[in-house]
Amino acid sequence: MSVPSAYLGVIIIWSTTPLAILWSSEEVGFVFGVTSRMLIGAVLALIVAALLGSGLKWHRRAKLAYTAAAIGIYGGMISAYWAVQFIPTGWISVIFGLSPPFTALMAQLWLEGEKLTRSRLLGMLIGLLGLAIIFGSSFSLNNQAALGVLGMLVSVSIHCASAVWIKRIDANVPAIVMTSGGLLFAAPLFLLTWILSGAHLPDELSMRTMGAIGYLALLGSVLGFALYYYVLSKVEATKVALLTLITPLCALGLGHLFNNEPLTLNIIAGTVLILSGLAVFEFSNQAGRIRARFLRY
Repeated sequence: MSVPSAYLGVIIIWSTTPLAILWSSEEVGFVFGVTSRMLIGAVLALIVAALLGSGLKWHRRAKLAYTAAAIGIYGGMISAYWAVQFIPTGWISVIFGLSPPFTALMAQLWLEGEKLTRSRLLGMLIGLLGLAIIFGSSFSLNNQAALGVLGMLVSVSIHCASAVWIKRIDANVPAIVMTSGGLLFAAPLFLLTWILSGAHLPDELSMRTMGAIGYLALLGSVLGFALYYYVLSKVEATKVALLTLITPLCALGLGHLFNNEPLTLNIIAGTVLILSGLAVFEFSNQAGRIRARFLRY
């Protein structure tokens, strides 16, 4: 596969995932929606890993890494699926755009990550200002939209903490193996949650619900990860970082177009601030390195 095709594939999958999350759960409940997606995704990921000759590794570091991944998958996904009941789907992608600075802050605390420069701190502050505007907008949207924003912040925090934990473990296993192991370890947690919530199979599933669950299981949980890691291995980090700037705009547009979700001036302003802060955060270090290299010569 060509790199541009893979890059476009990641943009399409990440942009459509929030809307698919809503469609997969609004008729059957968010617990069944996420559980069915993750169980199917786990099976598919294990099959893909086996076909690629990358069976699961069972040494101590690998099992620790699967556990860290499972906590991130379970906590992050349950929170996101719960939150989408209360907020426009595009907000999921916008708030998730804060994951790079969240991850960097956690890496600063738990890993020997890059130092948080003044420009990176400025980017974080701009992003938080945008988040505050969107949070303020949630009060005028509906009575529970603020809960949805808080739920997404919990989702982002768990996802980022899991990523830093995996990095700290440093199990050195292929991406598809990590995905398979994480989904396998997370599956019992989703099943237990479904049972405790009063498990029952829906009497019937609409074509839209089945299509959304299948789409998320195959493309969102398996192909999306594979394409992302492929792009990550082929292009510079700055171009990969553009994904988190492009997909929120696409997700907002799709939610507005296909689900009649509101696009007020406050939402647009908050989104622009979050993405601007992310751009400052992501590219400030790159600009510093280029400037230092130029001065050296």
